[in-house]
Amino acid sequence: MDDLDMKQLSIAVRAIADEKNLPEDSVREVVEQALAAAYRRDYGEREQEVRVTMNLNTGTVDAYVMKEIVEQVGQPAYEISLADAQKIKEDAKLGETVEVHDQVHSFGRVAAQTAKQVILQRLREAEREIVMSEYEDKIGTVINGLVSRVEGNIVRIDLGRAQGIMPKGEQSQGERYYPGQRLKVFLKDVERGFRGPQLIVSRSNSKFIEWLFRAEVPEMENGAVEIKDVAREAGVRSKIAVNSTVQGVDPVGTFVGGHGTRVNAVMSEIGDQEKIDIIVWSDEPVQYITNALSPTKVSKVILDEKNKKAKVIVAEDQLSIAIGKGGQNVRLASKLTGYEIDIEAEKKTEQKMDESPRPLKLKKKEQLESSLLEAIEEHGQ
Repeated sequence: MDDLDMKQLSIAVRAIADEKNLPEDSVREVVEQALAAAYRRDYGEREQEVRVTMNLNTGTVDAYVMKEIVEQVGQPAYEISLADAQKIKEDAKLGETVEVHDQVHSFGRVAAQTAKQVILQRLREAEREIVMSEYEDKIGTVINGLVSRVEGNIVRIDLGRAQGIMPKGEQSQGERYYPGQRLKVFLKDVERGFRGPQLIVSRSNSKFIEWLFRAEVPEMENGAVEIKDVAREAGVRSKIAVNSTVQGVDPVGTFVGGHGTRVNAVMSEIGDQEKIDIIVWSDEPVQYITNALSPTKVSKVILDEKNKKAKVIVAEDQLSIAIGKGGQNVRLASKLTGYEIDIEAEKKTEQKMDESPRPLKLKKKEQLESSLLEAIEEHGQ
């Protein structure tokens, strides 16, 4: 494009506003700023204060250059004589400023290209801001998406008006993603990239599970039950601490649902390979740690509140259950309760078993000796 056709530009502005669902005024403002820059390039000076208006119906472009009223004009680009200023504004005085009107019919090739680039760039920014404001309210919630591309470790997800990206760290272990796949994702954050608005989405976030339960457990809405803490190793296992604020309401049963319907609905979304432990929250650390280590039978909990550490004693046969595969059970319980948990097997039973036979043996020996002596004495008589 050698010149910037004003009529075509006005039609394009309206089309862009419709297509990108942007307010026409915002698009016009962007175009007018770009045209002001183009005007300074072709007809004025870089530092000039120029305001440009565009009539979207006719394509007419008017430029208004701000000039200072002086006695003697030294810099025509910035200054105007009092006599000329009074032709524009009758009561103009020295030292004031006036806007000098200039109708623009065309721009040169370089200015036109610059204007076009600026318009496209600014429109992208305007669109980004509008999309951001649209999605900003949804940060921290679960939304539906469609996998558009899988690029190495990054999964690109179409969320409607914006593109979501799910980095490796936000993906759930063991899940496979493919183009066209419909997914629920947790909207974690907003990233402003050169490709336009990018939203960081997650399927491994612990809040993702919380939101899935919210959809299945209506009692959460009225506050009868609540999720207090979530510790999650996505794709493997999650521990959820739940609480009831209404007497007589079983929080665990409420989240599990009749025949496990509620917890199964969540598991079908996150994948059956991920196990979910639902435990009762407690404000009493010993009880909370005991519950968190479920399904372990805990014998004793020794707390070190100052250092947020807990030593947990369990029976020998409970040790592997308490620790869990690869230390997973104790790791999640620690994450859930905020205490560094150290599991130890009970040693008392071992000692009893070792010690108890000894006095019995001695007793038998003594009894044997005394009965032998008695027998000898009797025989001697």
